[in-house]
Amino acid sequence: MNAVSFLVSTFFDLYIMVVILRIWLQAARADFYNPFSQFIVKTTQPVVAPLRRVIPSIGSLDLATVLFAYVLCVLKFVALIMIESQGNAGFSTYYFFLGLLSLLKAAGGLVFWVLLIRALLSWVSQGRSPIEYVFNQLTEPMLAPIRRILPDLGGFDLSVLVLFIALQFCNILVGNVIGPIWFQL
Repeated sequence: MNAVSFLVSTFFDLYIMVVILRIWLQAARADFYNPFSQFIVKTTQPVVAPLRRVIPSIGSLDLATVLFAYVLCVLKFVALIMIESQGNAGFSTYYFFLGLLSLLKAAGGLVFWVLLIRALLSWVSQGRSPIEYVFNQLTEPMLAPIRRILPDLGGFDLSVLVLFIALQFCNILVGNVIGPIWFQL
């Protein structure tokens, strides 16, 4: 991977995470007026707003934003292939499949990072951070059922660890089903 590919990949990955966060914030009905939520909305609004006029939502799932995230994933592969082949590669329908896999992997990676940041913030901020508040709103629906199953361990919350293990299991399982391309995304 050359330096330009690294920069392009990093740019796409970060923006895809922001777009997926918008989808997740809307689905979780997180606090819209939180400064972190406002940042996510304002960075995606220029593209999502026109798309929302054309593509309807289904319940709390904003299809326009999902489509935008998917298109970004496909464009990432097109851009990287064009850089690597120095503009000599043609477009392939295989990019649509790679875009879908990349979107799924990015969503799983985002869940991992949000959980990790939430766990680290719980040691430091003591609940006063606006980011921690939003991350709690995003992750609590996943962690609450695990907490109901786990026994009380005297103040230790192992629900995040259990979810980390479940995410890693799913990652390896999907990689076993799909093949080595999953681990290269």
